[in-house]
Amino acid sequence: MDVFQYMLSTPFGLFSLVTILMVVVIAVFLFFWVKKQAERDSQNHKQ
Repeated sequence: MDVFQYMLSTPFGLFSLVTILMVVVIAVFLFFWVKKQAERDSQNHKQ
């Protein structure tokens, strides 16, 4: 648990936490965007 305390109490920890959260948000966004594009592409090829 010392890691979480360090992460929330120091500037370097906060920057690391923000970076990790940004990576997760970007990954989720890309997952859904690619899924949507693949569905659209497969519908275009069916026609």
